[in-house]
Amino acid sequence: MTQRHRHRKPKGRPIDGWLIVDKPSGIGSTDVVNIVKRLFQAQKCGHGGTLDPLATGLLPIAFGAATKTVPYVMDGTKSYRFTLRFGEARDTDDADGEVIATSDARPTDAEIQAALPAFRGEIMQVPPIYSAIKVAGERAYDLAREGQVVELAPRPARIDRFELIERPDADTAVFLVESGKGVYMRSLARDLARACGTVGHIAALRRMRVGPFHESHAIPLDKLRGAGDTPPPSPALLLPVTTALADIPALALTAAEAARLGFGQAISLVELMGRIPGEANPDGGLVRAMAGERLIGLCRLESGQLVPERLVAQESPAAVG
Repeated sequence: MTQRHRHRKPKGRPIDGWLIVDKPSGIGSTDVVNIVKRLFQAQKCGHGGTLDPLATGLLPIAFGAATKTVPYVMDGTKSYRFTLRFGEARDTDDADGEVIATSDARPTDAEIQAALPAFRGEIMQVPPIYSAIKVAGERAYDLAREGQVVELAPRPARIDRFELIERPDADTAVFLVESGKGVYMRSLARDLARACGTVGHIAALRRMRVGPFHESHAIPLDKLRGAGDTPPPSPALLLPVTTALADIPALALTAAEAARLGFGQAISLVELMGRIPGEANPDGGLVRAMAGERLIGLCRLESGQLVPERLVAQESPAAVG
């Protein structure tokens, strides 16, 4: 490979920020990322938390420097609304799958309410076999599609809220859920139906919140696509990179201090006295290092020092606010 090819400039525009897409049903998260990347002619983007093709709602798309903050978004609280259909178990645990079991039993509202408390708080949950979890280096959904028997171990899940909000008829029930990261709504629906003495699957699912992002931030995918003669969407639609970190306390730095962090150097907390946010935990707490309006990165307060954890280089300050 020649020197010229090794240093070839990436294709697309260097755009930084977050775009919150209202994903329609029937399309995968990766497909949405590819569409949006092409529309914005962006160099780099990825999503902050997968949504199943059946699901609708918030799919945060990170551009450029925002991709470094994806883990912090995925750690945030998520809110969902889903419809559980009783009487049919599906291999995917949602309406896109094949029926694998049926039951004539239909729980009463009282039976559902009695079963819900066991699914709140810190629980153990077995993911759906049609999931991206790796088994011996292979994706579980690939093994399941090949007809192999997939056994997944239970894993911890945090459910902050799980409420029955509507009962349209005996066959269906609608729920609101608030949860931590890595919680599968399909598993919740499947397991709740079993706890009620029947089987079931998710018929409809909508994500309404991901960390600091809410439905008010969301833009429908069709609106972004526009018509054939519509100009490409403007980077002004993007939210600042720092929006993803709104829940992390901000620490103001001088230009000199920011430069030191940029070189990977830790800074003594003694030098920062009077500026350390009161809500920051001095024993390993995370802070958002800022130089004016510019995000420098995320740092830990450790052993009396400010230690850089993830630096964020932004190539287009006007786009990130």
